[in-house]
Amino acid sequence: MSTQPGRIEKDSMGEMRVPAGAYWGAQTQRAVENFPISGYRLGRPFIRALGLIKRSAAQVNKALGLLDPALAEKIEAAAAEVIDGKLDSHFVVDVFQTGSGTSSNMNANEVIANRANELAGSAIGSNQPIHPNDHVNLGQSSNDVIPTAIHVSAAEAFHQDLVPALSLLSAELNAKAAQFDSVLKIGRTHLQDATPIRLGQEFSGYAAQALLSLDRAGRAVAALRELPIGGTAVGTGINAHPEFGRRMSAALSEATGLDFVEAANHFEAQAAKDAVCEASGLLRTIAVSLTKIANDIRLLGSGPRCGIGEICIPPTQPGSSIMPGKVNPVMSEMLIQVAAQVTGNDTAIALGCRDGHYELNVMMPMMAHNLLESIRLLSNGVRVFTDRCVKGIEADPDRCRAMIEQSLAMCTSLAPLIGYDRAAAIAKEAYRTGKTVRQVALEQRVLDEAKLNEALNPLSMTKPRP
Repeated sequence: MSTQPGRIEKDSMGEMRVPAGAYWGAQTQRAVENFPISGYRLGRPFIRALGLIKRSAAQVNKALGLLDPALAEKIEAAAAEVIDGKLDSHFVVDVFQTGSGTSSNMNANEVIANRANELAGSAIGSNQPIHPNDHVNLGQSSNDVIPTAIHVSAAEAFHQDLVPALSLLSAELNAKAAQFDSVLKIGRTHLQDATPIRLGQEFSGYAAQALLSLDRAGRAVAALRELPIGGTAVGTGINAHPEFGRRMSAALSEATGLDFVEAANHFEAQAAKDAVCEASGLLRTIAVSLTKIANDIRLLGSGPRCGIGEICIPPTQPGSSIMPGKVNPVMSEMLIQVAAQVTGNDTAIALGCRDGHYELNVMMPMMAHNLLESIRLLSNGVRVFTDRCVKGIEADPDRCRAMIEQSLAMCTSLAPLIGYDRAAAIAKEAYRTGKTVRQVALEQRVLDEAKLNEALNPLSMTKPRP
């Protein structure tokens, strides 16, 4: 038993000494002592979701006639404090704990019970008149509460944080696409010169990626729509009212403004975590898409004199401790690192999702932490990248124009007029001599000058033509 000062509480395994003033109880304290692993906690969104579940459960059980209204009122009041973040410091269990998250569920039950008893005028730790298991956890099991908390917290985080961030990014990239529509530049494939493109067309591709990412975030919310609550221990619903799951989903929908429904099959909902895997996979896809955008932007702005330099990226901070005046594309670098972390989180989640044996997955706390961390990182990263990089990007039309004429791929528009082989020979001669395709074609008189200039008009190359 711990020798730290405090009060004595009991659970089914015996007495535990709990710090004075702590709202948690014996089972939470055991978990604190059993799992001094990472220092990571299941953070604000998850704690809020636990509070929403416990408040909804009190409301539903009261409506079903299973919980005394006076007790339900106190539980609802204590749970409201959990929802509002007033008791976050009392949620103390490490992420790396029992795989069902039982310790975190009991942490919530004990905190809410003790605070509710305090509101009722009873002593903390008395379990009177409200018991953490008999009343706060009525009709529930850790095995359906924790996966429900994952779905609710992640769906709220997608909806409130990532969706707005991606919406703003998409809008800003669309604005840049319109702003740069008249800027002609060289295209690139295989990191080599290709035919001309408008900078606005290039940015329209990035805007479309952001819009598709926004759609994927919405699909992730939809993937999390079914809630496991009501299945209790193994999906059978033992010790829960038959209407509990349906009513809980309705109550949580009302509380969050999101469209939750009871799981169609509680055995799938508790034994498998495919919905979490899907949501995480969509996050990974968003991260990959953002990496493409961030990488292209930093490469297009490379230089400023000895790189591509077709766009100018806003300077945000000095880039070197030794090279005066150096400025780096730090916002792109930040977002690429965020995306890499999200990809790693997804790998851990995928490994966790497949570790569901029989009626329960036993890697849920890790998955909850990683999923919520990925949403948080992407939301913050996208918002900062948009505000401090995308909004301030400017084109360098002169640089773009100068590089077009140097491209050997300009000969592509000659191929339909003089044949592929002859056009390729002109490109090779231009490369050998350091001349432009236009200069070599004029020298060889492959077309009259007017027709040649028409064929080599870069603007006409940025749209289909017969």
